[in-house]
Amino acid sequence: MKPSLSLAMTIALTSSVAAFADTGSDKRESTRSPERTQAAVASASSNPFFAESTLPLHYPAFDKITDRDFAPGFDRGMADQLQEVHIIAQRAEAPTFGNTIIALEQSGQILKRTSTVFFSLVGVENNDARKAIQAEYAPKLSAHRDAIMLNPALFARIQKLYDTRGSLGLDAESVRLIERYHTDFVRAGARLSDADKAHLKEINGELAKLGTKFSQNVLAEVNDSAVVVDTKGELAGLTDAQIGAAAAAAKAKGLDGKYAIALLNTTGQPPLAQLENRALRERLQKASVARGSRGNAYDNTAIVSQVMKLRAEKAKMLGYPTWAAYVLADETAKTPQAVNAMLGKLAPPAVANARREGAALQAMIDREQAARGEPSFQLAPWDWAYYTEKVRADKYDFDESQLKPYLEMKNVLENGVFFAAGQLYGLSFKQRTDLPVYNPDVLVYDVHDADGKQLAIFLADMYARPSKRGGAWMNSYIDQSALTGNLPIVANHLNITRPTSGPTLLSWDEVTTMFHEFGHALHGMFSNVKYPYFSGTSVPRDFVEFPSQVNEMWADWPSVLANYAKHYQTGAPMPKALLDKVLASSKFNQGFATTEYLGSAMLDQSWHQIGADQVPAADGVMAFEAAALKANGTDYAPVPPRYRTPYFSHVMGGYAAGYYAYIWSEVLDANTVEWIKAHGGLTRANGDRFRATLLSRGGSKDALQLFRDFAGHEPQIEPLLKRRGLDGSVD
Repeated sequence: MKPSLSLAMTIALTSSVAAFADTGSDKRESTRSPERTQAAVASASSNPFFAESTLPLHYPAFDKITDRDFAPGFDRGMADQLQEVHIIAQRAEAPTFGNTIIALEQSGQILKRTSTVFFSLVGVENNDARKAIQAEYAPKLSAHRDAIMLNPALFARIQKLYDTRGSLGLDAESVRLIERYHTDFVRAGARLSDADKAHLKEINGELAKLGTKFSQNVLAEVNDSAVVVDTKGELAGLTDAQIGAAAAAAKAKGLDGKYAIALLNTTGQPPLAQLENRALRERLQKASVARGSRGNAYDNTAIVSQVMKLRAEKAKMLGYPTWAAYVLADETAKTPQAVNAMLGKLAPPAVANARREGAALQAMIDREQAARGEPSFQLAPWDWAYYTEKVRADKYDFDESQLKPYLEMKNVLENGVFFAAGQLYGLSFKQRTDLPVYNPDVLVYDVHDADGKQLAIFLADMYARPSKRGGAWMNSYIDQSALTGNLPIVANHLNITRPTSGPTLLSWDEVTTMFHEFGHALHGMFSNVKYPYFSGTSVPRDFVEFPSQVNEMWADWPSVLANYAKHYQTGAPMPKALLDKVLASSKFNQGFATTEYLGSAMLDQSWHQIGADQVPAADGVMAFEAAALKANGTDYAPVPPRYRTPYFSHVMGGYAAGYYAYIWSEVLDANTVEWIKAHGGLTRANGDRFRATLLSRGGSKDALQLFRDFAGHEPQIEPLLKRRGLDGSVD
């Protein structure tokens, strides 16, 4: 779950890669050079984290925040909060909901502000100074978390409230808050012996260091592994804009006259669908999959081995057989067996579909090679995307490049994503340019509700940068809470390649990603809870992707598409025939998509369902991965997992033993989409129901009950099987 405002201090993002939610720390004096100490003192009087921002909705004062502010913010934030916690724990008065739980909810404000901005900027605009701060403070944040969560006097007060919660006269949300605090403390080790607590603190500190190093290595490897190409001719198949971007990337590396293809942090790389040069495709694919296991300074295999051993040891200390059992006990899945059952049900038909797709690609290769009078070759991973586009064009008379002129980035955002939210929920958006941003590419919007009142502020950070982590995500700068009176400030982040000139034209995948991430943003913006702990996306990991996946349905909804899919030069609407081809091919290549995802999801479980004595050393990490893929039945060579272990950032962060969450949530999503379609589709009535019963409730109620409240029935897997073509309905 996403940590609360108060426990942002305690439930730390010490692994640093991950959710960029709220983080925590520990009160310890850091050892600094005299120069650094003087700098910290000099900045203290003007430190922007020491008081709430005076900008609208307490928007971060990015123009006043410097890297020198973070260390003092962490130090004072940790010290202040530990003093607040000490007062709570040592009160002479008997524990009450107000003097214990509410007091904890209100503690740690300086640390909350510092952590939120720091970890957000580490993700979007990293630099050497921030990397150093992150490395220094990760173990301190972990120790701070432990100092609070393992405080026996504090836990005794929480235990007393938990034992008497039914007689305190509290409403349901308040009772649930006590229960969640109690669960968090128990899961953090509050019931351990003093000796075990001491050992647990050591493990947590080491995990924090390792997680930070892993994330920094992943970013470094993405940049270090860029594929350099000598001649423009080798780039045949790429657009002029892509070639220009490659030339600019090479120039930035001091390689004038050459071309550099930047990598994303996924196994598959977008240019593989276009590059005609098979040798270059192979180079690109091999560079991608080698990341993190090359034996260089950024090799992550030793870190993986250490992390897996420490997690397994920690789980055993806390009373669980494996790390997966520990994690899943607090998710909607509850057990590894439940996750294994669902993934095991999906994998065979997915791989079977992928093999059928592979056979079609091989047939295309054979035909083309025969037509050239050249010998054929065996389908390889670097061929899949390229020949998929050929088969798509052959089968549907359509390739994705035909869509791009109709998918200009800002138009998709404002006349697609925002338009759908207006139709469904009555929201309106107005761009503003008076608020500071951390990068000039960031767009800022006021969000107003149907009654005209301000609901939130939304930031859109769409472009890739070498300093930005890979992937796409949402984060919250300010969480809604009736207790604090705060309204939300949320941000979406994508990694779209910026063209060297002209408009930014999106792929269909980038369009659906934009709708997806805005689903998370809506979850944050619609929050209407009393306590910060439950705000926005503070739900189980295997539930949090559900609302965002539902929001993808509006990307190709006819009235929404008609509003944004217009030619960037002429304004002409996307031809209906082209849209029909998009929809007709919606299940195309789903065997590949599902198999590459399941490969990673099941690999995640394989790593986290073993004991410490079963974890291989660094030199056995890649062999363990290969054996796991084979055992899981997802080892179809042309379709490698979406993430390989050494760059699988999800499992070093908030999705450890939880990457299954995307498809687990998609079961709920597919049910919900069917319900919405059956009840009229894009209507305010449907939007208001989804908002009232689910999006606004955050974590204030059991997650699966929220689904039942909306849909009126238990989740069923059949809609997902049908959507992904795993029910036998697709040839």
